[in-house]
Amino acid sequence: MIKRSGRRRGSPDTRESILEAARQLFADKGFDATTVRAIAANAGCDAAMINHFFGTKEELFRATLQFPIDPATEIPHIVAGGRDEVGQRLVAIFVKIWDSPTGAVGASLIRSAMSNDWTLRLMREFLITQIMRRVAIEIDLDPAEAPLRVSLVASQLSGLAMMRYIIKLEPLASLPAERVVALIGPNVQNYVTGSLAAAK
Repeated sequence: MIKRSGRRRGSPDTRESILEAARQLFADKGFDATTVRAIAANAGCDAAMINHFFGTKEELFRATLQFPIDPATEIPHIVAGGRDEVGQRLVAIFVKIWDSPTGAVGASLIRSAMSNDWTLRLMREFLITQIMRRVAIEIDLDPAEAPLRVSLVASQLSGLAMMRYIIKLEPLASLPAERVVALIGPNVQNYVTGSLAAAK
């Protein structure tokens, strides 16, 4: 009997090939324009194998970055109760995650993104499509204003991550979590619901 060449169906090599293909396509084309079929074609496997290893395209995207949290789990807590206090809740959850052991993974991702354009594009696409856009939809932001509001919120949170957890700038680095939320939450809330007239 003649043995077939190539990767075995469901082997670890197949999983890694899927991840490699997904990273390339997500970075080059973005999440929305990348299809499961295209990833499978680039990986040299059936599309069913993506479902086998990762479940959904969203989960595959998270796996490409080894992102430490599942947005589907955290977003309901952020948007609970509507938009009026979403800034406080967003900062509270952000700080809680970063103050936990998970924060070390986040710090590693940021450092990698700063030195690797490929990782930077993946992280930017992930934050926009998997977190910020979902929050914007859930709290019913005006679609015309949502991109600017989302980018302003992201700028505040990325600055917080950089100064408190990467550079460890004092006294911010040592402030109790509740104080960080109390000081930064209103700024984030303003980006979500405040007037954008001055920014036009």
